[in-house]
Formats: sequence, C-alpha cells, structure tokens
Amino acid sequence: MEKFFKLKENKTSVSIEMMAGVTTFFAMSYILFVNPSILSETGMPFQAVFLATIIASIIGTLIMGLFANVPYAQAPGMGLNAFFTFTVVFGLGYSWQEALAMVFICGLINILITVTKIRKLIIKAIPESLQHAIGGGIGIFVAYVGIKNAGLLTFTVQDKLVEGTVNGNSIVPALGNFNNPEIILAVIGLVITTVLVVLNIRGAILLGIVSTTIIAILMGVVDTSAIDWQTNSLSNSFNALGTTFGAAFGKNGMQSLFSDSSKIPQVLMTIIAFSLSDTFDTIGTFIGTGRRTGIFSKEDELALEDSKGFKTKMDKALFADAVATSIGAIFGTSNTTTYVESAAGIGAGGRTGLTSVVVAALFALSSLFSPLIAIVPAQATAPALILVGVMMMASFKDINWPDLEEAVPAFFASIFMGLCYSISYGIAAGFIFYAIVKVAKGKINEVSPILWVVNILFILNFIILAIL
Repeated sequence: MEKFFKLKENKTSVSIEMMAGVTTFFAMSYILFVNPSILSETGMPFQAVFLATIIASIIGTLIMGLFANVPYAQAPGMGLNAFFTFTVVFGLGYSWQEALAMVFICGLINILITVTKIRKLIIKAIPESLQHAIGGGIGIFVAYVGIKNAGLLTFTVQDKLVEGTVNGNSIVPALGNFNNPEIILAVIGLVITTVLVVLNIRGAILLGIVSTTIIAILMGVVDTSAIDWQTNSLSNSFNALGTTFGAAFGKNGMQSLFSDSSKIPQVLMTIIAFSLSDTFDTIGTFIGTGRRTGIFSKEDELALEDSKGFKTKMDKALFADAVATSIGAIFGTSNTTTYVESAAGIGAGGRTGLTSVVVAALFALSSLFSPLIAIVPAQATAPALILVGVMMMASFKDINWPDLEEAVPAFFASIFMGLCYSISYGIAAGFIFYAIVKVAKGKINEVSPILWVVNILFILNFIILAIL
C-alpha cells in the first residue's frame, strides 16, 4: 500500500488517508439523497437512479484514486443534474433517455479533449471571468431550484402591470404562504443546515438532511409506515436499474436523438453546455485545492494548456473525470464529476488516491440503505440545494465587477441561468455579450475563433427555437 500510493513521499499515512476519506464521504454524501430526487422528476425510477449514483461514484472515484493517485472523489454533479432535469428534459422537451445519450457523448468529448491538445484551445478560448461567472451562475440556478422545491416561492398570474406581458397577464413570483407543515419544515431544515454549515460541522449537509427528515417524521409530514423494505430492497434497486442501464443507446435514446435534423444544432449546443460546465467545474476544483496543498505541481497546472496524453497527475485526473461521465450515463445518471467537497478530506490531510479508495468503499456500503433514503422528503433536500448553491456562488469573488468590460458578460451569464431557468441559456448570453463588448471596445482580436463558432451555433439555436 505504501509503495502503490507513495504515502511517505506525500507525507501522509494510512490512518490519515482513511480519516480523510471518511471526511470527504460525509461532506458529499448528500448526493445520495439529492440526485435521485432531482432526476426521478423526469420519470426515471428513483431506486434505479439511487443505485446508478452509487455505481458511478464508486467507479469514477476508484479510477481517480487508483489511476491518478489523487485524493478526489466523484459523483453526479450538482447543477449538472438540475440542468439535465429542468433544462434538457422539462425545458427543451427531450426524453430522459435522450438526455442520457447527450451525457454519454459529453463524456466522450471530454475524453477526447483530455488526451489531445484540443483542451488547450478550449481552455484558452473561455475568458477566466466567464469561467467564474458560469460557476457562480450555476450556484444561483441550484439555489433557485432548492427554494422552489422547498415551496418558499409561489407563482401568481396578475392583471397586466407593465408593457410586454403576454396575453394581458403577468406571472410574478411571490413568497409562499406559511400555512402548511411542509413549508414550515423546509424553513426549519434550512435554519438547521445553515447553522451546521457556518459552524463548519463535518458532514453538515448530510446531518441537515437527516435532522430535517427526523423532524418531518415527528411533524407527520413523513409516514414511517411508508418504509417498504421489500419494494426498496437492494435486489429491487438492481431490477429497477434495468430500466436505465443502457437506455442511452436504445430507440428512445441515441437512436432518436439525431432523428430530427432541425434539432441537431440544439442537441449539439446542449452537449457543449454539459461539457463546458463539467470541464471547468473540474478544472476549478483541481486548481483551487491542489495548488496550495502540493497535490498538483506547477508542471501539472501547466499541463492544462501544454500537454497531451497522461504525462502528469493532472492529465490522469482529468481523464478519470471524463471517463466517469460516460460510465455514469451508461448506468443511468447525469454527468459524474469531481466534487469540490473533496477539499474537506484534503483539509483533513488526504494527499493520495487511498483517500479516494476509502470514499468508494463507503459509497458501496451506502447501497444497503436504499429503503431509508426513499422516505426523505423534498423539504429535507431543498436546504442542501440552497446551501450548495451558496457555496458555488463563491466564484463571483474572482470577477472584477467594477470593470464593466468584464462585469457585463459575467452578469448575463450568471443571472440568465437563474431567471431563464436554463444553464445553457446563461452560457449563451455570457458568450454573446462578451463578443459584443469586445467588438464595441475595438478588441475583436481578443475573441477566440472558437468562441465565434460557439456563438454562431447558439444564435442558430435561438433562431430554430423561434421558428419551431
């Protein structure tokens, strides 16, 4: 074990790595509750998504630990699962099978750009300010989904108030009415989770979910008699997995995804949106946590632009992340990505892939608790979404807001994600306004040819949507 993971070389030990793995697992284990609750809204079987989440997390994290020997864990990404459900399936009207096919293709694209120098071109094409805006904008989107799921917002149709309303009516959001136990439960859960997070309690989000679920039982919101150990057993979860396993390649998946030629630009744009969010979220996690701890050397960071193949830890880690996305899609979940919560384990001393192996083992053990997870109410997972959104919005601090040349594209990229309820539309708005600002300032040469191509595709997509 010492020789394989190079523990002494990385100034760590088996006990430290094990504790770091436990810390990372409890920091990110909320995904076991949240991912099935989000993706099951598309019609995917809850138990199937639960098991697919575990399998994708195990495989992705093991590749990260055994191949790259770095202390990072993987699981279906927050924000990306919301994009999958609320934008791709609900907003654009694709089936969940088609959405899985897009995720699989996204994984293949990420593998391609990892083993070639294409990655260098893409990374250089996206301005750093927009990378931060996309990360923070996804935070807005995820938090908004959480607030909505908690029932804290209602939407009312009012008489025409301003110019430009549709059919003489205006649909406006309003604060929910605190006259039912579900909303009260959500508020209690939000307070508990917030307190735990700000006090830096290990596993705060998971503890918040568990605490809120217990309170839900005491309030009568959840009926414990609904726990069905037979229906929600591990064996039945495997049976349900048959519905999602390989669905990406069936007649309702890959076979129908490209059947309508008029939708091909939109399909390509959606896949690009998946890929951009996944790629930059992962790179941000690696750079943000690896630089100050020494997990990644300066050579590793330079590899983001200059290398190809698997010459460094960074190359191997990015490859592990890309492979995990396609594997997750095969089993039936949205993009599997590297979790920023890995920073919790790194903070506890984790420096090698042994930390990741411990996390994978704990995910495997969690498969035994499917019946209990099935009763967790939306009001318990909603606070987790809100707090994860808050954490993701930390990216905004790296944007130079007083500089309008940087702030305007960042604003449209981030705000449009929440207000348009679409991550891809936010990215489109940010890219398009970045080009507009640069042209206006006479700096057209600062806009990469890749961004021009992407902007043209985005505009074609909007034209197609207007025509259809």
